[in-house]
Amino acid sequence: MTNAVGSIRALSRFPIKSMLGEALETAEVGPGGIAGDRAYAIVDRETGKVASAKHPKVWPDLLACRAIFTESPVAGAQAPPAEIELKDGTTVRTDAADVDDVLSRFFGRDVELARSAPEDFTIDQYHPDLENLDPQGHRDELTESKLGAALFKELGAPSAVPDGSFLDVCPLSLLTTSSLRRLGELQPNSRFDPRRFRMNLIVETPEDGFAENAWLGQTLALGDDVRVVAVMPDPRCVMTTVAQGDLPRDPQILKTLAQHNRLDVAGGGLYPCAGVYAVTQAGGAIRTGDPVTLV
Repeated sequence: MTNAVGSIRALSRFPIKSMLGEALETAEVGPGGIAGDRAYAIVDRETGKVASAKHPKVWPDLLACRAIFTESPVAGAQAPPAEIELKDGTTVRTDAADVDDVLSRFFGRDVELARSAPEDFTIDQYHPDLENLDPQGHRDELTESKLGAALFKELGAPSAVPDGSFLDVCPLSLLTTSSLRRLGELQPNSRFDPRRFRMNLIVETPEDGFAENAWLGQTLALGDDVRVVAVMPDPRCVMTTVAQGDLPRDPQILKTLAQHNRLDVAGGGLYPCAGVYAVTQAGGAIRTGDPVTLV
């Protein structure tokens, strides 16, 4: 028995971690998620850590830069080059001989563009001074966080993402229009724009409230061939509040989630969440307008 829940309203991928990405009409989904998603990242040579907009004080301009592939990536294959447009208008390709020099000058730090995550994939993450944000009690603090395969190794669990992947936790992320509507009702003075959440799929649904919370543990059919399993809520961080494009800095984004949608994340405590993480059960092509069905 199947249950139609909506359709794919928008598809996105982000060729370089923490930079703006590209909207898609179609995408290929494999075990590592949407082909080309988070294929590259910037690594600080001094610390060995991956640059992340989760530490906006050190990396304030990451979300002011954009990367777009020069050709369509293929699932399971090496990512093609991407064109990077920096905040100051400078452009450079990921395969340019001087790409590291260009990025280092722009960010004012000695960095390199990496095509595979370090074995000890670590970022710095800032925790705002907000109540009920972090179950460990971090407020106005900076912590180190392991991500990707390094996180699962630390937890002693099988990794949900391939070795070398720059994905945080899972291959895919999904968010519903009903969640965005509900958040807008709860805090009408804020703009709960999908861009703030950097999701792979926005699912159009007529349901009310945080509809995707009910999908956890269930299999979703995306179009004709793709099947994914929603495995955990997507915990949110300071990145949702950072200015990007015409969206202003807005701490109320995270505060509203902390007040109205705190969920247990893998037994680690209650986090403010928006959307769900998913793993691929069966790959294939998806496109905007495809039906989304619980199977």
